[in-house]
Amino acid sequence: MTRVLKLAESGVDAAADAVLEALAGPGAVVLLPTETVYGLVCRADDAAARQRIYDLKDRDASKPLGWFVADWRMLAGYGVRLEGLPEQLAVRHCPGPITIIAPRQDGGTTGFRVPDHPLVLAVLRRIGCPLAQTSANHSGHPNALTVQAALAELSGDAALAVDGGPIAPDALASTVVDATGKEPRVLRRGALRI
Repeated sequence: MTRVLKLAESGVDAAADAVLEALAGPGAVVLLPTETVYGLVCRADDAAARQRIYDLKDRDASKPLGWFVADWRMLAGYGVRLEGLPEQLAVRHCPGPITIIAPRQDGGTTGFRVPDHPLVLAVLRRIGCPLAQTSANHSGHPNALTVQAALAELSGDAALAVDGGPIAPDALASTVVDATGKEPRVLRRGALRI
């Protein structure tokens, strides 16, 4: 059974410590509130945890996970090319509800987001690496706007769930923008209008 921690009772610092402790375990996945919807996160460098996210969501493994980062500039250390359009979008819209797909040096792409939520930012500033992330719902299902709805969507238990209270019923997921070309291409309309 997933342990649930109430953010309003614990406060941001204690909740961030609990998230860090939970993520220290191999294969650990945590359920967190964001400024858009509830999401699942794990250390981006933990392959077992990334697979656990796919299992919890019954997600197609060919769909890549995005990354949460505390500061978009840290991505250069992970082979993400930020010059040009990705940098322009990041400077203008981060932190916020935008996922920017940027090219990598190896020819692939990485979608990243700097969330505008105090708990997620506190975790990111302390953990020192990106967090792989996705919404806490099955593909095609409504976004999870409460911790209870998110837990009901999962096909198993997370190491920890942080209850940040209900998210506004009209909340939208992040806007996803492909910034690999010369012009931005919106792949998913969401909370931020581009």
